[in-house]
Amino acid sequence: MIAQAPTTVDWWIIVGILVLLLVLMVFSVAEMGLSRMTKPKAQALADSGAKGGASLLTLVRNPEKWVNPLLLSVNICQTVQATLTGVVAGRLFGAAGVVIGVLLNVIVFFVFAEAVPKTYAVIHSDRAALSTARLISGLAKFWPLRMASQALIGLTNIVVKGKGLEQGPFVREQEFLGIIEAAAEEEIIEHEERELIESIIEFGDTVVREIMQPRPDFVLLDMGTTVDAALDEAFEHGVSRLPVMHEDEDGNEDVLGVAYIKDLMIRSRAGGGAETIDSLVRPAIVIPESKPVAKLMREMQKEHFHMAIVADEYGSIAGLVTLEDCLEELVGEIVDEHDEEDDSIRQLPNGVSLVDAGMSISDFNDAFKIALNDEEFDTVGGYMFGVLEHVPAVGESIEVEGWKLAAEEIEGRRITSVRVTPIVTAD
Repeated sequence: MIAQAPTTVDWWIIVGILVLLLVLMVFSVAEMGLSRMTKPKAQALADSGAKGGASLLTLVRNPEKWVNPLLLSVNICQTVQATLTGVVAGRLFGAAGVVIGVLLNVIVFFVFAEAVPKTYAVIHSDRAALSTARLISGLAKFWPLRMASQALIGLTNIVVKGKGLEQGPFVREQEFLGIIEAAAEEEIIEHEERELIESIIEFGDTVVREIMQPRPDFVLLDMGTTVDAALDEAFEHGVSRLPVMHEDEDGNEDVLGVAYIKDLMIRSRAGGGAETIDSLVRPAIVIPESKPVAKLMREMQKEHFHMAIVADEYGSIAGLVTLEDCLEELVGEIVDEHDEEDDSIRQLPNGVSLVDAGMSISDFNDAFKIALNDEEFDTVGGYMFGVLEHVPAVGESIEVEGWKLAAEEIEGRRITSVRVTPIVTAD
C-alpha cells in the first residue's frame, strides 16, 4: 500500500531510474558484443565499410583501453540506479519500501539490464558490436573516466601487490573455452582448430601420471640379456629404446638404464651378439609422476632425450613416458607402421561396448558423454577399483550416469577390460 502519493521529485527520480536502466542495457549489449568479436571478423567488417567498423576494429585491437572504463561506467550506473530505487521506494512505501525497492531492483535489473540485452548480443553479436562501437570508443576517450579507472587499478595493485587489471580483466579458463566453442559453432574457426586449442589449454594442467604407460604395459629388458635377444624384443614390439631393469639386494626392482637399439645393432654387426647389454646401457632419466607434461617436454627439448622412467612418491617404478606420449596429448593419437589399430573401445550388439580398462577417464567421458571424476583417478579400471574399494571379481559392476560398468577381465589385482552397458529404464 502506498504510504504517500508520488511528488514531482519522485517522478523525476523514476525517470532517472529508467534512463539509467536504458544506459545499462546499452552497456550490456556493448560488453557482450565486443567480447565476442574477433580481430579477423572486425577487420572484415571494417573493410566492408560497415558503419562503426573502424571504431570496432580499434576497440578489438586494444581491449585494455575500453574494458576498464566500461566496467567502471556500469558499476557507477548500477550503484546510482540502486540508490535511487531505494530512495523512491522508501518515500512511497515507507518502512516496507526498502524490501520492495530491493526486490524491484533485483528483478528489473536482472531481466532488463542483464538477461535481455546480453541474450540479444549473443544472437546478433555483429550488430551489437557495430551499433555500440562508436559510443564505447567515445566513452574510452573520456579522460575523467579513463583517469578514474586507472586510479582504481592502481589502488588494486597496491592491495593485491600485483599488476591488477592493467591489461583488462582476466578471463577464466572455462569462459575462454566457451568463447572457443561459440566460435566453432559460428564457423569462425574450424572444429579441428577448436579441438587443438582445447588440447593446448588442458595440456597445461596435465601431469605425467595421466599420460604415462603404466609399469605392467611397457616392454623392458633384464640385466644380463644378450644383445641379439634384446634386438629380437625391440623388433617384435617396434621400439627404438628399451628400459633395462635389475633387482637390488632386497629383491626390489630398479632401473639400470636405457638400451638404445642403434647401439645394440652396432655391437651385433661387430660380432658381439652373444654379449650382454650391460655395458651398452645409457643412464635413464627418472622423473616423478606429478611432473607437468609441459615442463617435461621443455626438458626433453633442452636436454635431448625422448624417454623417461616415471617413479611414484615412494621411489618405485610406476611407468614410462616418451616424447610421443607427450605429443599425442596435444594432437591426438599418432599411429606409425608398428602400432596396432586402436581397440580401446570395441562395439558389441545392443549398444554394449568392451573398453580397455587403461583408457583415460577423459577419453571415456568424451566417448560416452558422461562426467566421471578424473581428479582422483586416471583410468577407467582405476576408477572402478576406487569405487568398489576391493579387487573385483569378473562380472562385478557399478552403475554411473545411466551406464553399467562391469569387470570383464582381471589379471592378478588389475582390471584389464570393462564391459559398458546402457541401463534401460522402464517407462
